[in-house]
Amino acid sequence: MILQDPDRATKTNHVAVVGGGLGGLAAACTLAARGHWVTLFDRNAWLGGKAAQLVSDGEEGDRFRFDMGPTILTVPRVLERVFKEAGRDMHDYLDLRRLDPQWRCFFDPPGNSNGTSGGEPSVLDLRESVEDMGRELDAFNRRSPASGSAGSPATGDDYAGLIKYTEQLHRISDDFYFWKSIGGLRDMMRSGGMGGTFNLSTLKDVLSMRMGKSVASTIRKHIPDHRVAQMLDHFTQYVGSSPYGSPAILCGIASMQVHEGVWYPIGGTRAVPEALTKLARELGVDLQPGVGVDRILTERGKVTGVLTDAGETVACGAVVSNMDAVRTHRELVGGDVARAFDRRRSYEPACSGVVLYLGLDRAYDHLAHHGFVFSRDPEEEFDYIYKKGEPAPDPTAYLAATARTEAPGKVAPAGGEALYVLVHTPHLRPHHDWSKDGDLFRGYRQKILDKLKRTAGMPDLEDRIVFERSLTPQDIHERYHVLNGAIYGLASHGKWLGAFKPANRSLDVEGLYLAGGAAHPGPGMPMVMMSGWIAADTLDQDGLVSPQREAAAAG
Repeated sequence: MILQDPDRATKTNHVAVVGGGLGGLAAACTLAARGHWVTLFDRNAWLGGKAAQLVSDGEEGDRFRFDMGPTILTVPRVLERVFKEAGRDMHDYLDLRRLDPQWRCFFDPPGNSNGTSGGEPSVLDLRESVEDMGRELDAFNRRSPASGSAGSPATGDDYAGLIKYTEQLHRISDDFYFWKSIGGLRDMMRSGGMGGTFNLSTLKDVLSMRMGKSVASTIRKHIPDHRVAQMLDHFTQYVGSSPYGSPAILCGIASMQVHEGVWYPIGGTRAVPEALTKLARELGVDLQPGVGVDRILTERGKVTGVLTDAGETVACGAVVSNMDAVRTHRELVGGDVARAFDRRRSYEPACSGVVLYLGLDRAYDHLAHHGFVFSRDPEEEFDYIYKKGEPAPDPTAYLAATARTEAPGKVAPAGGEALYVLVHTPHLRPHHDWSKDGDLFRGYRQKILDKLKRTAGMPDLEDRIVFERSLTPQDIHERYHVLNGAIYGLASHGKWLGAFKPANRSLDVEGLYLAGGAAHPGPGMPMVMMSGWIAADTLDQDGLVSPQREAAAAG
């Protein structure tokens, strides 16, 4: 095991990581495991960024506990790879439980155009195996046959055909897109080991990507039932984008989830940054929570250090910024570098959201661990959020009911429920006032509760609430220092280039590397951690900072 000695760190062998979110922690652990001297700064008092936790007052067993940010863990091999860098077994640090059904989905009754009339909501589970999902669809068709605006029934064969196609997209992503610093199509072609050459195999893969087509159109090519298609559209919600504006390659997320599952870490997703923090400490990373970085210092286009918010200059040979990529260039570097970054491409912030943390005195037994309560009209919903820039009149709500998986009394008092409710909203606009006592928040909170009461089988929800907190787009902007309150960094819009984020190696500053949801490969727990690994691996391969392996090994 390689241990660091911060007193021996010098400009030439020192790496500064700015931001202790999941990407920053993954980068710090990977670099430390490879022998680099690493200091991680975060202006917040905690490490883990959005993967924070909210706990109500009271004694153990009588409290409510909520994950505040990400709640769905997929592709655990990404996290496993970070631990393997240090020769560790991830399972010694985390207790992961596989979830099936992966989601439980609720739809307004068929033919209900305004969401106010009677009738029983439709319920559909997303199952892990393709065969189980085929049987689930058969049962769904018997319970809630598709008619009118719902389109035609979707069969198990329809779903199997879609998943077979998404497996090809997943393979293309693994071959050309993942685990490498990618900023555009040319980088992706070169990353596949083809040296930028064009051959028959490359042509076949490019055509398979359905470039110029959207996620929504690709799903509907295979799935005729609009309700089932709406459920599958929501893989793009992992990246905070509209399925109508996102490129078809993102359909590969469906294959990843089928083959690698949906997981829950006992203790909540907060257990992930806690495990990475423990690993970082064991590897000797100098962790500095409560210390922000105001400036990345450069000379002649090269990183020389960072300036902390306490006015201290810390020399280093490279920086990994886990801060939003746009804000990194504009605020931490600035000047000609920021102008060059902004000229190269215009990036759109992803969506924001309203989160309600509801402690209930009685559980709803019909909920699964994860659930979606879908809007009556997805085109209208996404048009409002991403084009009009206004909260949707009838939104989709995501639910996490973690008491389904945790031991009794761990997340809610016995018989109770710790219900996490997330509704996506536009990123912040100048006229949005999300203050807690303002009309916008109070009105939208009631709209969300009414949606859950009507469509998710919770008619007495408000009577069960005994604890409540909330997070708004303004809170997200201020708490996490992201661009315009965007939860997921940068939107993946653009049917040709929407999947591409800024590369992990900065094009503008030598020695600057980027991690997080606003850097390649994008948002979502596994992708953010992958971004940290890629930034660290790229830095290490570039050889700008020389780890003192011999001295560390001798020590």
